[in-house]
Amino acid sequence: MNKILTSLTLLASLVLVQLPTSFDVSAAGAEKSEKPKRKTRLMGPSVGKKVGKAFELYSTDDIKGALALLLEINAKSDYDKAILARYIAVMYATLGDQEAKAIEYLKKAVEPDILNESDHGEAIKLLADLQMQTKEYEGALANYKAWMDFTGKSDGDTWVKIAQANYELKRLPKMITPANNAIAAYGDKHNKNPYILKLTSYYETKKFKEAVNVLETAVQLFPNEKAFWKQLGNFYLLIEDYDRGMATLELAYKQGYLEKESEIKTLASLYAQNNMPYKSAKLLEKHISSGLVKRDDTNIYSLANAWHAAQHIDKAAKYYGELAKMTNEAKHYSKQGTLLAQDEQFEKAVVALNKALDLGVSNKGRLYMSIAESHFYLAQYKEAYAAIQNAMKDPKTRKGAKGWVSYIKDTAARKGKAI
Repeated sequence: MNKILTSLTLLASLVLVQLPTSFDVSAAGAEKSEKPKRKTRLMGPSVGKKVGKAFELYSTDDIKGALALLLEINAKSDYDKAILARYIAVMYATLGDQEAKAIEYLKKAVEPDILNESDHGEAIKLLADLQMQTKEYEGALANYKAWMDFTGKSDGDTWVKIAQANYELKRLPKMITPANNAIAAYGDKHNKNPYILKLTSYYETKKFKEAVNVLETAVQLFPNEKAFWKQLGNFYLLIEDYDRGMATLELAYKQGYLEKESEIKTLASLYAQNNMPYKSAKLLEKHISSGLVKRDDTNIYSLANAWHAAQHIDKAAKYYGELAKMTNEAKHYSKQGTLLAQDEQFEKAVVALNKALDLGVSNKGRLYMSIAESHFYLAQYKEAYAAIQNAMKDPKTRKGAKGWVSYIKDTAARKGKAI
């Protein structure tokens, strides 16, 4: 008999929530009205003897043999038929692949409403659990309510299953009450499932502020649940509370909870948008180097921009150079050369700027101006003079170039250099 009860417990546990998932009852069964004490019944001697033999086989793990014996019994009284149906149902359920048969016999056991109190309650509960397993959600809801009405009990796991059944039936608003009832029933033994259910309901009905409230509680109760931290950060972004979103994702990152490329890039983007380019650059650089963030043109461009915004010109130039080699695009060589010149790396600047010119740019005058300046500071006055002459040909830079012409000539003459 203990083995039978153990099987019931195990079967009931199989339906625990797997997807974020409600019930159109408030606390059904929570306030049990007084009812007459149920009469205790016993099996007839003949049936009891045969059932006993079946249990002997069951105790040796011969479940099929035990089931065969039970199926051969020809019970006469209503009670014997009901209790026999319950035992047969448990056997089928224990086999693991006979849920439909188990449900069929449980209905026969429950319908006469004649079983002893504990047997009747357990039969209703098992019936509801098996209906959940077989996706008979309407039946499961009805029987969970019947179980609560009959027993006056209310436990967290059952409310979770009720909420999940409503999820499966797409009754998203009806998930909230049973999820709240589950939270109340669990009390100090906190369980994350009802919070997941509430979160799912609010998310799918686009009630993002309510979802934030759920997650703010959840991260306090389950501080080691990394999914809650990441979800809270992202829900803050959905309601456009970017400061809290960034702070939450930053805290999640410090705890090691951001493990995907998209998560790192989101935090880096938030840093950049909140005038923290140095943090953005350091974060991207670290995870591009580690391989978590792909070393592609999009991510290297973001990294180069971040270093530029952080006024780390040498690093920005380095990554624009890497980007230029990746893409062979003139605009990136142009950016690299301009930054190298700004960082007084004039020889490298000339190489990058000439490469940009070779690939074709629209702002040739500006590049020739930078090339002229770089040659000038390298004391290469002849090359500087040639470049400034090219800058003179561009109407956009002609005026600025004119001032450099005489300055280059005068400086070269003063230093005895021919141009």
